[in-house]
Amino acid sequence: MHTHHVLLYNIRKGDAESYGKIWDLYHGKIFRFIYLKVPTRQDAEDITADTFLKGWHYIREGKHISSLQALFYTIARNLVIDFYRKRGTPPESLDDKNEDEIVIANRSDLTLEEKMMLKSDMEEVEDALRRLKDIFREIIVLHYLNGLSLLEISEVVQKSPGAVRVILHRGLKTLREILEKNKKIQKK
Repeated sequence: MHTHHVLLYNIRKGDAESYGKIWDLYHGKIFRFIYLKVPTRQDAEDITADTFLKGWHYIREGKHISSLQALFYTIARNLVIDFYRKRGTPPESLDDKNEDEIVIANRSDLTLEEKMMLKSDMEEVEDALRRLKDIFREIIVLHYLNGLSLLEISEVVQKSPGAVRVILHRGLKTLREILEKNKKIQKK
């Protein structure tokens, strides 16, 4: 994390190049996170740009930041809430996206749980994710697709790491049940 401290220090002095490095590190993840929550790609691009602008100002103010990644997810999450508040419409479940935006990286550190998810066809997983309660879906996406730790997720969703662990466990259990039910239906 040492390089992050250097980047933060430089940004606080107004160094845009250091901020560019942070953009490179987090832009793709933040965009994907937002895109799963809003109706169009354009909305996601606009909110992503706002997220990084707000992040820049927040860092420049010199406030304590324990995790850059959690900071950006928190800002993004709040902007998505504002987006729906302004429109007066509730956040939809995952919209039908033609593009395969949910891409699970081919990682060597996969747990059994993740491998179980990967074995299922990605379309089925997307469909099952759409049926989960928002909080389940959000925490599964943050942890498995965006790679945040339970501690970072707890900062983003404002819940204790213990509560996040319980929600993640329940969310995966529900997701597994939906996937198993779908397989049984397909076999008939």
